[in-house]
Amino acid sequence: MERRRSPLDVTDPAWRYGATVFTTLRVHGQDLAHPWTVWEAHCDRIRQSLATFHWPQPDWPRVRAGAAHVATHFPVLRLTILADGRELVTGRPLPDNLAQRQRQGISAWESADPLYRRSLPGHKTGNYLSSWLALQAAQRMGASEAILVDEQGHWLETATGNLWGWGQGTWWTPPLAAGILPGVMRSQLLRHLQGAGATVSQTPWTPEVASQIQTLAYSNSVIGVIPIHTLLKGTTQLHYNPDQEVLARLGRPNSHE
Repeated sequence: MERRRSPLDVTDPAWRYGATVFTTLRVHGQDLAHPWTVWEAHCDRIRQSLATFHWPQPDWPRVRAGAAHVATHFPVLRLTILADGRELVTGRPLPDNLAQRQRQGISAWESADPLYRRSLPGHKTGNYLSSWLALQAAQRMGASEAILVDEQGHWLETATGNLWGWGQGTWWTPPLAAGILPGVMRSQLLRHLQGAGATVSQTPWTPEVASQIQTLAYSNSVIGVIPIHTLLKGTTQLHYNPDQEVLARLGRPNSHE
């Protein structure tokens, strides 16, 4: 694969302030038009953030052409748009042991400190330091993910995805108004559940809500849906049933292609 250098001055806002907008997506079948890739939804989210920040739009046909090229080599793409409209398309492989994690689940750590809340949570910007720090802290505790909280201790999202819970005949996911990322996968799963007539509650995840959850999971566009079987909460551990039949009701199945 041809590699090209793209000069970026050390004084550029992308370096100095994390002034970029990005999205990460999984390309199914090396096809941007595949319905599970949801290319346009990812681009729309970037467009909305750029409009909010009053930044210029990139050359979208060129972005798509670059993404299509990189997708022939990598299943996961990251589209990054700089504050001046320049674009960067990079690729990487799927995470290690993804299929195993999707089947068996992972452990997560509750951060319990609002310090780890993301900056500008409604937008996917280059300033992801708080999430990265939370993930590093979780890994030091022996967990694979971190659950971020607000000042009241309500669960918001994980360091890399949106939260889902099943319990008492209801699906639960924190509301966007709580200050979480409007994940593309989250939107897909919500549409499926609502179309299937499932009961979905988008209310703040207070301790009372969390206590009703029997199956806990998180989602993003790369990993699909991964159950959380163990939560490290202070000096205690909470255990959840990584029920694959329940999680299958969320929507399209995880793909191991």
